[in-house]
Amino acid sequence: MGYLQEIGAWTQQEVARRRETRPFAGALHEPGRVKVIAEIKRASPSEGPIVPGADAAEVARRYEAGGAAAISVLTSARDFAGSLLDLARVRQVTDLPLLAKDFFVDPYQVVEARAHGADAILVLLALVEDDLARDLIQAAEDHQMDVLCEVHDEAELRRALDLGCPVIGVNARDLGTLSVDPTDQRRLLGAVPPGYVAVAESGVRSRADLDAAGAAGASAALVGTALMRDPSLLEELTRA
Repeated sequence: MGYLQEIGAWTQQEVARRRETRPFAGALHEPGRVKVIAEIKRASPSEGPIVPGADAAEVARRYEAGGAAAISVLTSARDFAGSLLDLARVRQVTDLPLLAKDFFVDPYQVVEARAHGADAILVLLALVEDDLARDLIQAAEDHQMDVLCEVHDEAELRRALDLGCPVIGVNARDLGTLSVDPTDQRRLLGAVPPGYVAVAESGVRSRADLDAAGAAGASAALVGTALMRDPSLLEELTRA
């Protein structure tokens, strides 16, 4: 085998290795347990600064050691103080599935997220119409990524089901007022059909909140602010 053939074969193997993704949806389903997607979140529009100087890699190590099933990385610089570099740094220190959480409005962002180590993206149905949502989902599927479609009401839930989103996140936060009310969230969680992974977003601040989300139908909960402020909470949320 000549040099070009040898280096070509090696490069093919290396690219195939780098293309591999970790199963995000599969990591969130375990009968009898509510899994935790632990989020790296320095700031938010509703809370302002949370932990402004947090080191993403250090937080990710702590989350993995604490039993998180997956890690969500906020990559939006505006209001959240995140970046794609955070995603890349987290990928270097953990093999847990990574969710890129941003305001996805262009399939190019999906490619960026994958190139920085994401295994899944969040599609905010309140932000995008169905045609764009399909483009984002297709871009994710083209790169072997999972998709979490975030919904807030029955109409958005129907859209998520029609779009074939494998993971449906039900957010308890009112995007108009930024207030959190888990009542409607729990009702919507119960409306997610079998075969889909239902995720409770926002409002989980204790084991009691997690258990309530599970009783309502959630397979997992995405927890950010509470974990950033109290790292010891993760052990409470993940204990058997």
